Amino acid sequence: MGCPPTYENQKAWRDIQKFLPQRLVFTKDHSPIEDWWENRGHKIHLDRWRNPEAKVRVILHHGVGTNGRQMSMILGVPLHTAGFDLVAIDMPGYGCTQVARSKPVSYDDWVEIANDFINFELESDPRPIVLYGLSAGGMLTYHAAALNKKVKGIVGMTFLDLRIQQVRDETARNFFMGRIGVPLAKLSDIPLLRSISLPMSLASKMSALVNNSDALKIFLADRSSAGSWASMHFLSTYASYRPAIELEDFDVCPILLTQPAQDKWTPLHLSELILSRIKKVSVETVELENAGHYPLEDPGLQQMADAIIQFIQKISA
Repeated sequence: MGCPPTYENQKAWRDIQKFLPQRLVFTKDHSPIEDWWENRGHKIHLDRWRNPEAKVRVILHHGVGTNGRQMSMILGVPLHTAGFDLVAIDMPGYGCTQVARSKPVSYDDWVEIANDFINFELESDPRPIVLYGLSAGGMLTYHAAALNKKVKGIVGMTFLDLRIQQVRDETARNFFMGRIGVPLAKLSDIPLLRSISLPMSLASKMSALVNNSDALKIFLADRSSAGSWASMHFLSTYASYRPAIELEDFDVCPILLTQPAQDKWTPLHLSELILSRIKKVSVETVELENAGHYPLEDPGLQQMADAIIQFIQKISA
């Protein structure tokens, strides 16, 4: 497979980091170490923020317009400084993960990989694990927790169920993609067509990823994040995935939603469609002032870090 790419020589994340508060910039004591983990033929990239003294570990998941390094950029320094051990994972199709040359990647693969990685981490280290996910990564944390049943908490920046037509309508690029795009992807999910790919920016409302137009240009030009392409197979399985535990029966762990108040892609009411159905565990919502879908803004960024730290401390007390 050869040597996988690394973030060491990637310019996009460094350019995006300039839009973030200075306190979030990596330092000598608080910065990720690049690592790789092989699973299902993929060479999966990891940003590791090691702390052997930490009582809790956090696995950071990106969505369909971001990557693991971009998770490290907004949460790495504050959570590592607070004493946690972190790892941000690049799912196949994103970041620096080297994808196996086989069948197209499905969303089911993402869930299985997330589940396998939790098990991999717990095999050698019993310290409790909390999952974090931004955008589509939020529901990915739910799906992984439902399958794995061993995590101690999940934090999401939106929880979206694309089986719900309203969610598809409001998160797709336009009405046509919301009503026709998903059925078309399902019809195309056959051996001859499932490998056909299209830019995620055509399928989804990627123009609302960030609220800064200059930063958005960098994201959209980055093929490892918002400029990525997805196969018909991925889009079809993403829109139809059925969790191992449906919402009404979920009893694995408490949930925190950190909802950006200025999110122009996935506003609060879409997550409430999901969270209102969860009754067997505690569900908390914290709104992040002035923050966009991928937050670049204070005070929301600081509120996000504070809320996650408090949530983890409470469940690990």
